[in-house]
Amino acid sequence: MSDRTKGIARVALPADARLDTLAVREGLPPSAWGENSEALFLTSSFVHPDAATAAARFANEEEAFVYSRFSNPTVTMMERRLAALEGTTGCIATASGMAAIMLLVMGLLKAGDHVICSRSVFGSTIKLLQGEFGKFGVQTTFVSQTEVGEWQAALQPNTKLLFAETPSNPLTEVCDIAALAEIAHGAGAVLAVDNCFCSPALQRPAEYGADYIIHSGTKYLDGQGRVIAGAICGPADQIEQKFVPVMRSAGMSLSPFNAWVVLKGLETLSIRMREQSARALQLAQWLEAQPQVERVYYPGLPSHPQHALAMRQQGGSGGAVVSFIVRGEGAAAGRVNAFAVIDHTQICSITANLGDTKTTITHPASTSHGRLSEEQRLAAGITQGMIRVAVGLDDLEDLKADLHRGLRGLATI
Repeated sequence: MSDRTKGIARVALPADARLDTLAVREGLPPSAWGENSEALFLTSSFVHPDAATAAARFANEEEAFVYSRFSNPTVTMMERRLAALEGTTGCIATASGMAAIMLLVMGLLKAGDHVICSRSVFGSTIKLLQGEFGKFGVQTTFVSQTEVGEWQAALQPNTKLLFAETPSNPLTEVCDIAALAEIAHGAGAVLAVDNCFCSPALQRPAEYGADYIIHSGTKYLDGQGRVIAGAICGPADQIEQKFVPVMRSAGMSLSPFNAWVVLKGLETLSIRMREQSARALQLAQWLEAQPQVERVYYPGLPSHPQHALAMRQQGGSGGAVVSFIVRGEGAAAGRVNAFAVIDHTQICSITANLGDTKTTITHPASTSHGRLSEEQRLAAGITQGMIRVAVGLDDLEDLKADLHRGLRGLATI
């Protein structure tokens, strides 16, 4: 755990406590009141016994909670729990998943440095790296998610960071984490992996050599679509040296309330992920059999190009996100048909968020990746006929009927 909390008391757990136990127990010891459910500390600052102690704490000479922009008991509980689940020694929570990526770049890079990134990542990640950080002299080369040779070929003397998202959004492309880690480390760079789609319940990138793991806690970590949150997991000393100083200055901090909601969401993470993934597999199999569907993207299907790799990295699970393309001649027809399927649903929530217990459905080309150019979308494989479904805990037969309402109208295609 990072130096800012190493002196803070820890929960007394066996050293060999397993994942599901850590998910409900790791954090901080209870307060003097002995609460069983973790306390929510809604305070902006903390009182010190005297001026000298305050000075020592602000100078990091004494471990204590100081100011909630960079240290708060509830946030620390969430950080400790997520780090334990990811198998890392440190974690720093952020205001959102995009704030975590911003903190990652600000903490690791400077003008003139070079990033290699999958072109299949979330649209806002592309915009942040290429647009916002490009203005400050950070160069980014976008490569195929799955072609390891492209990552190797893109290396430059100033390459400092490789960034991947696996599975990717929305094509569910899977990258070889171990291979990318080897490339990064051989060039003196680091590898960051966005683990949003799988969460540590299915995949732990650190076990394959990733240096940093990025999370949008908004998704599966919360699990019920209630709050915005993010985090970076990694070595405690690197979290302390590279990211905490930026957090103290820039303040992209997570609120205690949002941290508490994510903390409680982590307790049911593995149960939800197992059940939602099982339903997603069955829905993907059903979609493959529909004549109106041109192609289904789901790592759990043998038809997925990286199926074998996904099964190794993701604990035998394909995750809970299924994308598919409806049939239609040309982009215009594809968009019309995709909209028709989406608009005929009565159960699925039409929203670009994912990771909820409620199944969500969206048209990536006009929502999550709407700010990209059509050229950028097509380079990433995102067509106008694509639909993404993030499977929740709704009844599977109801979900099939919901999608069939729209698909049957395309029967003449």
